[in-house]
Amino acid sequence: MRLWTLIRKELFERPVPMLTCLVAIVLGVTALVAIRTVTYFSELAVAREMDALGANVLILPKGVTVQDYYAADLHGEKLPEEYVQRVALSKLQGVDNLSPKLCVPTTLNGRPVTLTGILPKSEFQAKVAWGGAGIFSHPIGCGTQAGLPTTPPDPKTLARKRVIETLGPREALVGSDVAQQHAIAQGDSIELLGDRFTVLAILPATGTIDDSRIFAHLHAVQELSGQGEVVNVIEIVGCCKQIAAGLVNGLNQLLPEARIITITQVVQTQQNVNRLMERLSLVFLAVLLAVGGAAMFSTLYGNVSERKKEIGTLMALGATPTLVLGLIVGKALVLGTAGGILGFALGSVSAWWLGPLLANVAVQPLPWLGALALGLAVTVTFLASLIPAWRAARLDPCVCFKEV
Repeated sequence: MRLWTLIRKELFERPVPMLTCLVAIVLGVTALVAIRTVTYFSELAVAREMDALGANVLILPKGVTVQDYYAADLHGEKLPEEYVQRVALSKLQGVDNLSPKLCVPTTLNGRPVTLTGILPKSEFQAKVAWGGAGIFSHPIGCGTQAGLPTTPPDPKTLARKRVIETLGPREALVGSDVAQQHAIAQGDSIELLGDRFTVLAILPATGTIDDSRIFAHLHAVQELSGQGEVVNVIEIVGCCKQIAAGLVNGLNQLLPEARIITITQVVQTQQNVNRLMERLSLVFLAVLLAVGGAAMFSTLYGNVSERKKEIGTLMALGATPTLVLGLIVGKALVLGTAGGILGFALGSVSAWWLGPLLANVAVQPLPWLGALALGLAVTVTFLASLIPAWRAARLDPCVCFKEV
């Protein structure tokens, strides 16, 4: 008789204890998969929202009081541009984008506007010393990993990513409100600070103060305004996980002369939710290990104790200890495999239902989590079966018949 035939008979002839083990495994895997799936997509959603906010960390002069986060650069005080190099060379984890800005009041067609100098991405890439500094590298777990483009495709991405690929010394990006007020179109020529600029693009409306600004190359604005190598603010699009993990503290240590501001409430909320979900995942992992493993061990151990005569008869008919060992372990592996598959399926369905309800995010099954759940369930049941299987394989048929 083949081993698989024996295993199948064992499972179906004593269904109640086997189903008890299976239910324990399935419930543990289901809870683990549901929590981890919702957590995964919740983190991605929060990361994307943080990414869409634009700059979530600001480096400002020490004495600046921030009343409006998105107008924090309109204070008139200055920072050395050298601070940009400090941040770029520091290799701090989580700095996705780095954007120094200098705001200069000027006029366009007799109306006041704010000209803001920015550095394009090409300026960072041109500096060999900055090349490996991690800027624009998109660390794992950040919003840019969630299906967002790794390279800004056109100048309009300034409205969200706070960075553009290239910007010539006499090229400008015009906010939507300014473009509407002055009837400016892409390719037009405008005069700012006594010089002519070509409009590279009209930025999409963002509903922020950027709509009423004009952006040009930082060094051109510094030169034409005569302000030297200074900036008003250094904007950072930081990975929210790294902000929560200590990016702000790292910046404070790196730039003690400056003031570091972040969207603390958003970051703190995200941090607390992530910690809660991760702890729940660990709790259900412990439940799977404890309840599933204990149920499997108890059932198999009791099964061996109650069926010594049957095991002895099987061995008296020629079954080797290896066959008996394989029979007990095989039952456990079948239950572990079934429990892992069913648990992943039920966990994914539960996450699909609970995701929009609890976290307001749409979720979908994660194949890698299915492989993890299956591997974990099989491992737990395998380990739980070793002692009962070893005990069964060492039974002496003569002693079994004498005891019975």
